[in-house]
Amino acid sequence: MVDADSSETALSSTPGAGAIASRLRRAISGGVYADGDRIPPERQLAIAFGAARSTVRKALDQLERDGLVMRRVGSGTFVNYAGPFSGNTGEIADLISPLQLIEARLAVEPYMARLAALHATSRDLEMMATSLERLDACESDKDAFTERDAEYHLAIARSSRNPLLLHVYEEINLVRSRAQWDAMKEKILTPRQIAAYNRQHRAILEALKARDGQRVSELIVEHLQKARVDLVGAHSG
Repeated sequence: MVDADSSETALSSTPGAGAIASRLRRAISGGVYADGDRIPPERQLAIAFGAARSTVRKALDQLERDGLVMRRVGSGTFVNYAGPFSGNTGEIADLISPLQLIEARLAVEPYMARLAALHATSRDLEMMATSLERLDACESDKDAFTERDAEYHLAIARSSRNPLLLHVYEEINLVRSRAQWDAMKEKILTPRQIAAYNRQHRAILEALKARDGQRVSELIVEHLQKARVDLVGAHSG
């Protein structure tokens, strides 16, 4: 026979919808579930939280009202959250030279890519492969290549599952859209160079698929060093 005290303790330890919503919210904002990821089914969440499915459903209702998830009938519940930051780089972006931008990327991206090798999901890798197909299709289109290149590297940043690194890379992408880079890409992005960059992109993706963090970090450095050399050549040309 269960005494009244133990029964009350068990009931009080069962999380309510608000507590479950808060924990899922932290998991989403912390990158455990990335934008587009499928949340585990209500049955699994109920077991994990030790709660009734109706309670879990109410928690998911809260997240849906907050705009953090989307329900798709017959498919499940999916994260609808790109990141915790929405600010811009402000005036500093206009003061950053293309070479300074490459230096910043060299400081951030190699370790970010190493984390991506550990944490990328099969869906992440599929998205990178799709980005790579789009990159291959750019050929001589400089504007399209610049856009797809940013998309590809952003997919790597998201796969790191580190919200702060993702924020930093989003800021870097904003700087890349400024006029200084527009002037340089006209000199650098020949069809031959685009093809060379894409060969490096493909090697990076293969290293990510192999979960080889050391190799993918080295390839990112090689990729960015090439970009730096090309920038220096464009400046002197």
